[in-house]
Amino acid sequence: MRRALAANLKNTLKNMVKLIPTLLLAGYISTAGAAVVSYDDPWERANRAIFSFNHTLDDYTLRPVARGYDAVTPKPIQQLVTNFFSNLGEIRNAANALLQFKGGEALASVSRFGINSTIGMLGLVDVATPLGIEQQYEDFGLTLAHWGSPSGPYIVLPFLGPRTLRSGIGLLPDSMLNLQGQFEPERNQWVVRGVDIVSTRSSLLSAEDLIVGDSYTFVRDAYLQRREYLITGQLPEDDF
Repeated sequence: MRRALAANLKNTLKNMVKLIPTLLLAGYISTAGAAVVSYDDPWERANRAIFSFNHTLDDYTLRPVARGYDAVTPKPIQQLVTNFFSNLGEIRNAANALLQFKGGEALASVSRFGINSTIGMLGLVDVATPLGIEQQYEDFGLTLAHWGSPSGPYIVLPFLGPRTLRSGIGLLPDSMLNLQGQFEPERNQWVVRGVDIVSTRSSLLSAEDLIVGDSYTFVRDAYLQRREYLITGQLPEDDF
């Protein structure tokens, strides 16, 4: 499994690196190196329809399951599960940091993965953070932003929720780095993905009370604000 994982990661990194010349040729690199951020929502009517579909699906399936999980699973166990899946994401973080030429961040992510996967018992315990190695979140959408690719319009995807066109395109390269696809046999992959989804949804239960006014607008603006913060490191000053 380790050899297959290493080969898959090597090939994925090669394919992702090949995208950089494509971005250059397409003219997506700005002279200042800063991302062009757009908050356009020209597809709002379709987005609202998909948002409503996702919301209904969540009401009747995912939220009840998440509430059951939250009710029967002790908080310390929930934290172990969260740590495990967060640790799997370090490979994605490292690969995208490399594509942005952030060597320090890439090294930190690799170090976190190595430490937490061994001393931290397969990532169940976050040992790296107390050691001063902080997590640096990266994804391919942020890599595209780093190289000046415009965000494009806001979109809502069925089942996957809010995105920009740029972050939506980034889902495919990031999926190639998802270690959940390395579990064998294949049915275990679906079990692992299911647990991850339920765990993530459970962590959002307490945030539901924060939604005020039109839920579509609230979720859209919150998502876009978070993406801008991840790109610039600064909170936006204006409401969208």
